Amino acid sequence: MAALEALHFIGMGLLGALIYALCWSKSWGELKSFENVRHLVLGPIIGYLYSVLHANYSFPDLIMAAVAGYFGVDFVQSLFERLRPRAEGQAAQPGR
Repeated sequence: MAALEALHFIGMGLLGALIYALCWSKSWGELKSFENVRHLVLGPIIGYLYSVLHANYSFPDLIMAAVAGYFGVDFVQSLFERLRPRAEGQAAQPGR
């Protein structure tokens, strides 16, 4: 396995953990909570483990697609919940 490929998977794991932390944190201070720090530490580790399973053992990408399908719904729901109050607040003030 090439080191560049492993770094790619590690970076994607970190990116996924960062997206999770940003979507589920209710304030900037909550980004420093134990749960979010745990995600930011475990994300790159899981990305590396996936790269090893993928490169050395031909672990199928179908597993990753299933994981994305499982967590993707939570991601989209979080985005809608975050954007909905702003849209309702702007609609309530028609003069602006």
